[in-house]
Amino acid sequence: MIKLTNLTKVYGKLTAVNSINLEVSSGEVFGFLGPNGAGKTTTIRMMAGLLQPTDGKVFIGGFDVQAEPLKAKAITGFIPDRPYLYDKLTATEFMHFTARLYDLKAPKERIAGLLDLFGLNDWAAELVENFSHGMKQRLVMASALLHEPKVLVVDEPMVGLDPRGARLVKDIFKDLASKGVTVFMSTHTLEIVEQMCSRVAIINQGRIIADGSVDDLARMARMPDSHLEPIFLKLTGGDEADGTLRRERS
Repeated sequence: MIKLTNLTKVYGKLTAVNSINLEVSSGEVFGFLGPNGAGKTTTIRMMAGLLQPTDGKVFIGGFDVQAEPLKAKAITGFIPDRPYLYDKLTATEFMHFTARLYDLKAPKERIAGLLDLFGLNDWAAELVENFSHGMKQRLVMASALLHEPKVLVVDEPMVGLDPRGARLVKDIFKDLASKGVTVFMSTHTLEIVEQMCSRVAIINQGRIIADGSVDDLARMARMPDSHLEPIFLKLTGGDEADGTLRRERS
């Protein structure tokens, strides 16, 4: 469902993403990990069609994101790490605005259902400017699912969510995957990856250095029966005191 072929992004003398190749199947919850500055967000923005690759291609559901952007985006839901919303719209108005972007017909019932699913019914008529960060994150997620995408690309999904919201999102992602949706998730919250992802890739300095199940990565790091955090740190040469890594406690 997702295929990256020799994907490369160069900024001047910096190669942010260096000829990566990756395939993710339908129904997978896929974890995309890496230290800060490793190339994760750059890769995701190329997948979402927000950045043009210097070289290589991104295919979503068989559609080339650069050559057929509308077809690729029509089946993709994108949840960025920093959600951008229109503060002077209500939650319902924002959802209807999103529905028009996708040319959805009679979206009222689906909008109501998604607002209810994400616990936003009581705030449906409130301006977005009055929302907390976590509520904005849930609204962005609801809007990303409005057109029933076949692929969901997510950058740091749990940022700003309380434990209840994080549990809800995990359950939603698992349910989507059970229905054949591909969930491509980048996060620093390694415990979530252990709980949810059937497969993980680690990017470091723009290159994929590991790809497989958590058990596969443990064998690669020669750390059998270990949690993902020490495996990640060993494979990336990180420091266990690195503040960019955090484990969810809920």
